[in-house]
Parts: sequence; C-alpha cells; structure tokens
Amino acid sequence: MEPKKNPKADVSRNSSIYFAVGLALMLLLTNLAINYKTYDKADLDLGKVQMEDEMEEEIPITEQLLTPPPPPPPPPAIPEVIEVVEDEKEVEETVIKSTETSQEEKIVKVEQVKVVEVEEDIEVPFSVIENVPVFPGCEKEKSNDAKRQCMSDKISDFVNKKFNVDLASELGLSGKQRISVMFKIDKSGDIINVMARAPHPGLEKEAKRVIGLLPKMQPGKQRGKAVTVPYSLPILFQVQD
Repeated sequence: MEPKKNPKADVSRNSSIYFAVGLALMLLLTNLAINYKTYDKADLDLGKVQMEDEMEEEIPITEQLLTPPPPPPPPPAIPEVIEVVEDEKEVEETVIKSTETSQEEKIVKVEQVKVVEVEEDIEVPFSVIENVPVFPGCEKEKSNDAKRQCMSDKISDFVNKKFNVDLASELGLSGKQRISVMFKIDKSGDIINVMARAPHPGLEKEAKRVIGLLPKMQPGKQRGKAVTVPYSLPILFQVQD
C-alpha cells in the first residue's frame, strides 16, 4: 500500500533548523530595537559660533606707587683740627711711699672692739609660738593652750560688742557677710599693720576701726625674747532684712 503524502513534502523534517534560524532572527531584531536611539532635533541645534566676537577683558585700574628718591648722601666728615699746645706747666710726679714698717717702729695698741647686737624683728605664727600674747583678763590661765583659747574668746567678744552690724544694711548689703582681718601684735604688745578684706570698703573701714580699739597685750615670746605675732580673725554676721 503506498503512502498518501510525498515524503519530500514533510515539513517537520527540518523544523529544528527553522526554529534555530527564527530564534536567531528574533534575538537580532530584539537587540536592535533595544539599542535603537532617537534624538530631538532641537537638542542637536547647537547654533553657530561667532568667532568674530572677541571677549573684552576688563583690566583693573591699579595705582602706581611712586618710590621716593633715595636720600642724598651725608656730607663728608670734617676732619678734626688738632692743635699742638706747648707744655708750659711742670707736672709734679707722685711719689709712692712704702708701707713696710721697720723693727724700730713702735706698735700702737688697739682698744677692745665692742660688738653691738642688732635686734631682729622676728615674726612667729600664733599657732606655734612658745608663749602666746596674753590678752587682759587671761593672765590667770596657766597653760599656753588655755591662754590661746582665752585670747581668741576675748577678741571675738570685743569685736561683737564694738562692731556696727547695722552698717551693712545701710550700705545696701544683704545676707551673710564675711570679713577677713589680719593684724600683728608687736614686741611691745601694740596692735599694728591692720588689714581687712570685705565685700564693701565700708565694712573694711569698720573692721579696721574696731581692731584698732583692742587693748594693749603682753607680747608673745619665743625662747624668752619678745617677738611679733601675726593674728588673723574672720568676722561673720547675718544682715537682718
């Protein structure tokens, strides 16, 4: 029995070749479509460059500095005229005598030289002095520590009684006020070199006035000799509003 179709007319015989060629053509067309670019004509119109129009450069105006002419050279120095003066005066030569003594010369006896001791003004701090200054009324205390405490108490009571606490309110100050006072008790027991530091000059003046009223004391002693003793005193008070 013979087949109905011609074997040469079988399309499926070369289908793989046709598929590969068709796929290659499609890929080529796709690549060309993706890479295809278009440009706007307005963007491509760059215009014409006029080479004839030259740019004018603005040259800044500068001020020309005129250098002053060099100073004229100094005039030549006038040579000194040396006058020769005749030596009419006779110059007496100085004769240097010898200071050596001979054995026949008598030796003069020198009297005994007296050495005068100069007293130094020594200052010893109040905290380490051997014998503290004695405030009037503290003579009955026996130990040095007791005299030191008695003196501090007496000075504090004296200042509290004599200090004008109303002065701070009159000066327009308020709150707690602190005044630092320093003074020295010299070898005679007198108060000297009073210094004060306060928030207002008026308070410093009042503190110096009160310390100047302290009575004379027995001077402090170090190794049996009277010495100067510095003393510091803080004054604290509250201003009543």
